[in-house]
Amino acid sequence: MNSPPAHEVTALLLGWRKGDKSALDKVVAIVYQELLRTARHYMRRERAEHTLQSAALVNETYLRLIEIRRIDWQSRAHFLAMAAQLMRRILVDHARKRSYAKRGGAQQMLTLSGAEQISGKETVKLVELDDALKTLAAMSEQQGKVVELRFFGGLTIEETAEVIGVSHATVERDWVVARAWLHRELSK
Repeated sequence: MNSPPAHEVTALLLGWRKGDKSALDKVVAIVYQELLRTARHYMRRERAEHTLQSAALVNETYLRLIEIRRIDWQSRAHFLAMAAQLMRRILVDHARKRSYAKRGGAQQMLTLSGAEQISGKETVKLVELDDALKTLAAMSEQQGKVVELRFFGGLTIEETAEVIGVSHATVERDWVVARAWLHRELSK
């Protein structure tokens, strides 16, 4: 099935922002398979006995998206990046609750395909990674955003540049520097 042009999704997002309540439903219907693919990507990184499933993660993301009122949607890529960010937050919240429930029990471990290029480790604690990303974003909001969009959102260099509003070269530079910093922090 061919997906509609990106500008159609952007128009729906703008309609939703202006009060068209059905526009978000239309957007989600159009991009549902992409959201599900992103959710599956996240869930492959989780432990086998995780209680959330991909479809439930998409549904929880949808519920959080409908609560967002004041976003100046730029594009389809921007929407997908926001959805990916919300998925990450949902999983981190879930991991933190699980860890707190066990009163300091073992934190949830992730096997991150490609994470070894960031951390030098094959497995990374989700909460540890989230904390490192928060520290990075506090030092350089743009580098934090680049990592989030590239690593978690699965966006290309070009899509990331479009969402952030910077050049392709700037995203490449930020990506290299941020990965090196995260590698150092997560390898301690």
